[in-house]
Amino acid sequence: MTKRTSSKYKLDRRMGENIWGRPKSPVNRRDYGPGQHGQRRKGKLSDFGIQLRAKQKLKGYYGDVTEKQFRRAYKEAAAMKGDTSQNLIGLLEQRLDMVVYRAKFTPTIFAARQLVSHGHIRVNGVKCNVASRKVVPGDVISLSAKAQEMLLVIEAQSLPERDIPEYVNPDGTDKVTYVRIPTLDEVPYPVTMEPNLVVEFYSR
Repeated sequence: MTKRTSSKYKLDRRMGENIWGRPKSPVNRRDYGPGQHGQRRKGKLSDFGIQLRAKQKLKGYYGDVTEKQFRRAYKEAAAMKGDTSQNLIGLLEQRLDMVVYRAKFTPTIFAARQLVSHGHIRVNGVKCNVASRKVVPGDVISLSAKAQEMLLVIEAQSLPERDIPEYVNPDGTDKVTYVRIPTLDEVPYPVTMEPNLVVEFYSR
């Protein structure tokens, strides 16, 4: 399990964007960087800085996965046929914690990871507590009986701020089927993601 070492909203402030589209994000009130010089810190980024920022934003969006996990995903994407940036997004969207988040079982990706690690998620009827597990098309992801009664889950399903994407097919309120691996334009990011810059960063 990846342990989050800092407040998730610090990433929003650092990037100057509401990465997850949450109404509680501090960027909704202050769209400048943190610190006493935050409003003045608007220097021009180098090509490396732009690529690094794109990587930090994408990595942060997926629950701030470890650098080791993220690099592994890039290497796997690069070894696959087709466009590496599209492959990378597809691999990240196949993570079990992300599918749980897309299914609106939890309000945040961090809560999704916790729900998985605590054994509340079933994959094809079998308990799985590995958040990074790769889900394949046709897999059925469901909530345990206990999870269905959790206030966190009930509240998440009523959130108006995001919808379940077409590549995750809901069956009632406690079960979804992972239909297909999405392309970049199908993924409902609240902000613009640039996986092509991430590929440039790692391929330097």
